[in-house]
Amino acid sequence: MMSDLLNLLKENARLSNAQLADMLGKTEAEVAAEIADLEKKGVIRGYTTIINDELAGDDEVEALIELRVTPKHDTGFDDVAKTIMLYDEVESVSLMSGKYDLALTVKGRSLKEVAMFVSQRLSAMDGVLATATSFVLKRYKDKNILIEGEERDERSMWG
Repeated sequence: MMSDLLNLLKENARLSNAQLADMLGKTEAEVAAEIADLEKKGVIRGYTTIINDELAGDDEVEALIELRVTPKHDTGFDDVAKTIMLYDEVESVSLMSGKYDLALTVKGRSLKEVAMFVSQRLSAMDGVLATATSFVLKRYKDKNILIEGEERDERSMWG
């Protein structure tokens, strides 16, 4: 079960240690020590900002790519995933259940650039049997944040 501290940081990583301490009924030193411990253990892997790319003037293209691959005898899907992770275009790699084995998030400057990455790099890799590429046309919500700027309705659908 996720700690109250982690839940607060997931919601807003910009909260200061003083604010977190006040919300959790702890001292700043206790909060700082707990955060440092979580970072050291790898529970907290990093901090990020959610950006509305359209408003920021970012014209990059994002694609979701599914791969069907032949797993290697000793390492399964890990070797293929580790090779794919090395490409700068690749933002995320996940092992999936279902028709495809790996799901990737890839960014490029244009549709053509992403298509060339898929056809020249991914499809040409040993063990890649099939790919399916879907381009992101519009993002409505990301990490529980509404992108369009609408106010979030805190009321439950059923309450």
